[in-house]
Amino acid sequence: MGEEEQRNCNGRKEGRKKSKYAVACSIVGSIISILMGYDTGVMSGAMLFIKDDLKTNDAQVQVLAGILNICALVGSLTAGRISDWVGRRRTISFAACIFFVGSVLMGLAPNFATLLVGRCVAGVGVGYALMIAPVYAAEIASAESRGALSSLPDICISLGILLGYVANYLLAKLPLIYGWRAMLGLGALPSALLAVGVFAMPESPRWLVMQGRAEEALAVLRRECETEDEAQVRLAEIKTAAGLAVDSAPGVAAPKSSGKGVWRELFVHPTPPVRRILVAALGVHFFNHLTGIEAVLLYSPRIFKAAGIATRNEILGATVGVGVTKTVFILAAILLVDRIGRRRLYLSSLAGIIASLACLGLGLTVVERSAPHHAAQWAVVLAIATVFTFVASFSIGVGPVTWTYSSEVFPLRLRAQGTSVGVAINRLINATVSMTFVSLYKAMTIGGAFFLFAGLSVVAAAFFYFLCPETQGRPLEEIEQVFSHGWCAHRGKVPAVEMRKSTVAEGNAKAQP
Repeated sequence: MGEEEQRNCNGRKEGRKKSKYAVACSIVGSIISILMGYDTGVMSGAMLFIKDDLKTNDAQVQVLAGILNICALVGSLTAGRISDWVGRRRTISFAACIFFVGSVLMGLAPNFATLLVGRCVAGVGVGYALMIAPVYAAEIASAESRGALSSLPDICISLGILLGYVANYLLAKLPLIYGWRAMLGLGALPSALLAVGVFAMPESPRWLVMQGRAEEALAVLRRECETEDEAQVRLAEIKTAAGLAVDSAPGVAAPKSSGKGVWRELFVHPTPPVRRILVAALGVHFFNHLTGIEAVLLYSPRIFKAAGIATRNEILGATVGVGVTKTVFILAAILLVDRIGRRRLYLSSLAGIIASLACLGLGLTVVERSAPHHAAQWAVVLAIATVFTFVASFSIGVGPVTWTYSSEVFPLRLRAQGTSVGVAINRLINATVSMTFVSLYKAMTIGGAFFLFAGLSVVAAAFFYFLCPETQGRPLEEIEQVFSHGWCAHRGKVPAVEMRKSTVAEGNAKAQP
């Protein structure tokens, strides 16, 4: 009995070690998202100094804010095909190289035109980062930890935003000509390190199988799985999902391994489950930024100024608080997403978003209609407090679940390019919001703009409730079956994953010579 307990104890330790390996791989793969978040966070404060130094007007500020997302469309739409061609790991390295070039151009920009070019280059890197980080994390993780690990890119984005806010606060004391350039140029250093360091990570085992490199995939799976049997079974499941026979010979690539024909299957001749997957995955990206999160993050200095915070240091200090709030609540989401499920977390998050936006709109409307420096104290407090409750509500659900959900629902053969289309939709809506928010709030008041976002969030809640079934606990290879139940699959509890055990036994039998 003692020996058996000792073996069980050793097995649990080995399992934890292998689980840590998958976590470490996902963390390194998600570092690219820190660079993207840093660019977003640092630009919110840098724009205050750019306007003073380069004498930019509101139209130029909006273009500078939104052009990154327009260029991210190019990156995201090409990243899927590139990652199917050269692999997930090399795509992360390529994205880091693009960020490096963009950061150098912005840090050395002598004028607005050069700054805009650097921002465009960085935007292409953003498109690559947003597509590849969640896909790599989802493909390297087990079903039990996939929600948390595929949320890592979002926590890294938040950490990057926070670092950007902190850089704004610390570097604001430099002379005007150097301050904002140092803020933007700092991103070049971690980009260079990541471009090289990423090759210490393993390649995605699912991509390796698609390329006919099953032995390499099995070697990666052995480092992730607790037992040899589990590694063999996961390899068998991946082969089946890729359209390969379980006993296929080494070197046989999967159909569509280079990404050809994927768009036809997605948009021209989709099966009913693929059509539902496409609507769900693109829909969550469509509504992600219609909640107004980009307006709050990018223009938080203006919002705090409108709420009555006066000095530049106080405004930048308040934005640091926003970054801390976002990071803390995404950490909470990582702990919850695999425990309570995607649907409950997302819908609860939207309830908080709707309430926060309504209160923020009310507070800002009262402040705006009051005489300067004579606004009701309750309205000022309400406006400032609800910025933080809005960011907290978004960060604990809608933010991370969007990336987790969209990266896990597509079948393996469609995942990279399907995710890239979702990222393109995300960036398009992000660009629309960031490039029009100043004009929007001038046309309908800043309070009215947030009432509009509250209404759009209600529509988002209805969409997710009716069209997005639960995927918690499902292996990636089984999720397509969830969407075969029809649009109303959410009404009943999705059947528990019992077939996993039977697949294990069946896969073992087929994998044995």
